[in-house]
Amino acid sequence: QVQLVESGGGLVQPGGSLRLSCAASRIFSIYSMGWYRQAPGQQRELVAVITTGSDNINYADSVKGRFTISGDNGKSTVYLQMNSLKPEDTAVYYCNVRGRATPLRARDDYWGQGTQVTVSS
Repeated sequence: QVQLVESGGGLVQPGGSLRLSCAASRIFSIYSMGWYRQAPGQQRELVAVITTGSDNINYADSVKGRFTISGDNGKSTVYLQMNSLKPEDTAVYYCNVRGRATPLRARDDYWGQGTQVTVSS
């Protein structure tokens, strides 16, 4: 069973920084790794995603220039460095991995348990 372990959330003041990490295990191959977030009463939205192999990266417009996603293929780990945080960045952040659990399984989406990020003074 694919496992995603997230860490790094917490409370930070506006303008501060946090770094999220997500380590995947028990997965055969990874196509992409990324981060989504969901604020209360809102739909889950893409924050950033990186495609393994090509290193193609996409960011939500709201985080461009402030957040940086990076991956460590050898460790099947993805990071999200969040700088210049704003109150509107407050949300539960979810790690997403798109890949194949076994050679016989089709590509699928796997999700972490979520980590709370709160930006408040």
